[in-house]
Amino acid sequence: MSTPARRILVVDDEPDLVEVLCGALHYEGWETRAAGSGEEAVAIAGRWRPDAIVLDVMLPDFDGLEVLRRVHAEQPEVRVLFLTARDAVEDRIGGIAAGGDDYVTKPFSLAEVVVRLRGLLRRAQPASGAAGAGSEPGSDQPGETEDVLTLADLVLDERAHEVVRGGELIELSPTEYALLRYLLRHPRRVLSKAQILDAVWSYDFGGQAHVVELYISYLRKKIDHGREPLIHTVRGAGYLIKAPHS
Repeated sequence: MSTPARRILVVDDEPDLVEVLCGALHYEGWETRAAGSGEEAVAIAGRWRPDAIVLDVMLPDFDGLEVLRRVHAEQPEVRVLFLTARDAVEDRIGGIAAGGDDYVTKPFSLAEVVVRLRGLLRRAQPASGAAGAGSEPGSDQPGETEDVLTLADLVLDERAHEVVRGGELIELSPTEYALLRYLLRHPRRVLSKAQILDAVWSYDFGGQAHVVELYISYLRKKIDHGREPLIHTVRGAGYLIKAPHS
């Protein structure tokens, strides 16, 4: 039995760009739909139930962040790849803070968009599949059969897909969850940005290490805010997670 084609909704008010993107994604074997406004995007997403959305931040009616908010209210599992202007740093940060999974800056290569989407769709698979990408052969950390990862008062329960610290439930985006899971599978080990990109995003584009920095920043705000920090930066080397005073 063949696997249904993945559904990708492309949202941008530049018709030529939409046509090119849809053509490239269709070539990959994915089914596509297009929208030129926020209202149209929300309507199509509600009817068509896409697996992922390629979403421009700037739209003629309301912006991409509002599209994300409305779609995620009904379909929280949908992956979102934002398109932003090269100099719009606040758009990139805002998109990730709002729950977006990744972004590319205009102008971009079609190959980059395709690779980013592959990574997002891979992370959308059940935990027994793509979510296990963080383990490495020969690791002495818990194996893939472990359902619960713990560190101090932090608990990641893969059965319930929940994260709790100090008894408080913490809401994470799918990408934040995948990042935390990778860190927890390698406690007290310094992980470079390149390792994290490869394990969590499944790509390594030069100059994209700041994606890791942004996600570490937002993960820290959710995991460590007002508590003893678990996530640490090792200057010039990467990041590690460890229990306090260990």
